[in-house]
Amino acid sequence: MNTLTAWLGRTGLDQPGHYKMLAGPLLIIMIMAMMILPLPPFVLDILFTFNIALSVMVLLVSMFTTKPLDFAAFPAVLLFATLLRLSLNVASTRVVLMNGHEGAGAAGQVIESFGEFLVGGNLAVGLIVFLILIVINFMVITKGAGRIAEVGARFTLDALPGKQMAIDADLNAGLIDEKTAKARREETAMEADFYGSMDGASKFVRGDAIAGILIMGINLIGGLIVGIAQHGMSVSGAAKTYTILTIGDGLVAQVPALVISTAAGVTVSRVASEQDVGQQLIGQLFDNPKVMFLAAGVLGLLGLVPGMPNTVFLLFTGLLAGLGWWLVREGRAREAETAEAVPAAAVSAEAEEASWDDVQLVDPLGLEVGYRLISLVDAAQDGELLRRIKGVRKKFAGEVGFLPPVVHIRDNLEFSPHDYRVTLNGVEIGRGEAFVGQFLAIDPGGAVGELEGRAGQDPAFGLPATWIEANKRDNAEAQGFTVVDAATVIATHINHLLTTHAAAMLGRTEVGQLLERVKKDYPDLVDEVVPKPITLATLTAILGNLLSEQVSIRDMRRILDTLAVHGAHTTDSEELTAAVRVALGAAIVESWFGADKQIDVIGLDGRLEQMLTQALSNGGGMEPGLAQTLIDQAEAAARAQADRGLPPVLVVRHDLRPLLARFLRRSIDALVVLSQSEIPDDRQLRVSRVIGQQQ
Repeated sequence: MNTLTAWLGRTGLDQPGHYKMLAGPLLIIMIMAMMILPLPPFVLDILFTFNIALSVMVLLVSMFTTKPLDFAAFPAVLLFATLLRLSLNVASTRVVLMNGHEGAGAAGQVIESFGEFLVGGNLAVGLIVFLILIVINFMVITKGAGRIAEVGARFTLDALPGKQMAIDADLNAGLIDEKTAKARREETAMEADFYGSMDGASKFVRGDAIAGILIMGINLIGGLIVGIAQHGMSVSGAAKTYTILTIGDGLVAQVPALVISTAAGVTVSRVASEQDVGQQLIGQLFDNPKVMFLAAGVLGLLGLVPGMPNTVFLLFTGLLAGLGWWLVREGRAREAETAEAVPAAAVSAEAEEASWDDVQLVDPLGLEVGYRLISLVDAAQDGELLRRIKGVRKKFAGEVGFLPPVVHIRDNLEFSPHDYRVTLNGVEIGRGEAFVGQFLAIDPGGAVGELEGRAGQDPAFGLPATWIEANKRDNAEAQGFTVVDAATVIATHINHLLTTHAAAMLGRTEVGQLLERVKKDYPDLVDEVVPKPITLATLTAILGNLLSEQVSIRDMRRILDTLAVHGAHTTDSEELTAAVRVALGAAIVESWFGADKQIDVIGLDGRLEQMLTQALSNGGGMEPGLAQTLIDQAEAAARAQADRGLPPVLVVRHDLRPLLARFLRRSIDALVVLSQSEIPDDRQLRVSRVIGQQQ
């Protein structure tokens, strides 16, 4: 006794509940014993009854689960149930062939009862009905469940990488913690394993159905041979006895098989939700009163046709109409309860204390669209504008040098259907209109002829344009117009606005992220400059000054190198900006003139330069008359440069550049002001127009 206790302690079977681990081995031993050892009829009755009860329990469990993983043991249960049925078939076949000559009750009361009940006094009818049951199980339920399991396994495995990436994305975004992510990964892996196991386990059910057909033939033919040849029975007597035994034996095995196959189909075909199968069927099939009334109308019309079973059809017409009326009444009652509950909820909401969650922060960058443009930004409709905006942000980051904020998109029902607007920190910076399904034909300056359509203009650059139908696109392009779709119009406008307002989008957060990126390649350089001698705020101001004059900040290594040298002497952001501009001079000039060695620019008259220098040194402003003359002549010079296809660039003395750049930028957006120090030595200046000369 002590030895047994010690062995139980080592195996852990002495702990409460650990006896469950013996269920699997005992079941396998029992199955093997049934295949080898002869069983008396009473034991067969018990085992057949247990098999039927087990199949019913499996079906009920599959019906009440809310998702497949709630019954994750189903593939193993399917395997054991199939083996149990096959072992019972072997044991019952032995008894039928050995004792069948004694009568229909020789194999037990269960087999006899099932056989007599199905045969019902007619052996041919009973045999046909039994074959029909096998065909239903084999061709319909088993085949369908197997196919669903196969497709489910394939789709689940294909979706596994995407689900894992979604979990990692939620974890990186802080939406879930590590524990939740681990649980979701395990659930995803279990789901893939489950469908894979079901795909294989369904083959057992299919094989079981085939085995049932073969066993039936063996029992029937073998019984006739044994009964006639060994026991001297008449042909009719042997046929009757062994047919009843064969049908009873097969039916006792096929009924649980049919139930198990149905459970397999229910498990793999259901959609995971918070409801079980019964709740889903009732809630979705009998929830719409319109369906009830229409079905009642169809049956009512059929019930009025002469020769049809009018009583039955009209009975179901009344039942469906009554159910529809009841659903309508219940729906109205729920609406009334909801209407009464809304004021109470509103009062409850008003009674709650305000919290920081009620504070709605302004979107750094926003896009509001009218309802006609929603299809362009709806991910469910594969909105083209969403992809274009991603491309715009990527292009901006590559050209300007930092990542702009994410564009938060929302619809605005107060807008006209085709209107949109772009906001920066809650303030409108651009507005336009676009027509989905139409194209904007823009006149770049050399187009010929007129187009039939809606007159408008390019929202990005203000060029004259016309909205045309899609079938007129080829004709417009042949006339020299630039033709673009609605998504491209909005994306181009957003790109132009991002470039124009780049300085306003760059804050200390963005600069900090930019430094982290630069630090990966030049860690020592970043540590040398920030936070000493240049603070993050000063660096933000310098970079903002560069962006306000459309200077890219991609070359952060050169910018930080310059600040490392000049930051030891001054921390003034304007002086440091001027030093950085000189260092970036070659890139600035190339952005406007390309690789041309000779560049045509606008210059200042010598006397005007002296007057401006004197005004700057005295700390005073320009006289109003001089200021207006400067603006008018600068605007005319910029226009003349543009007409010649040249960039409107004004080159002045280094000390005058900041003053003139700020002053002229307020009135003339297109004019660019460079200092003489920013022009590389390998470029040759040619002044094509002078501001300040006597006209």
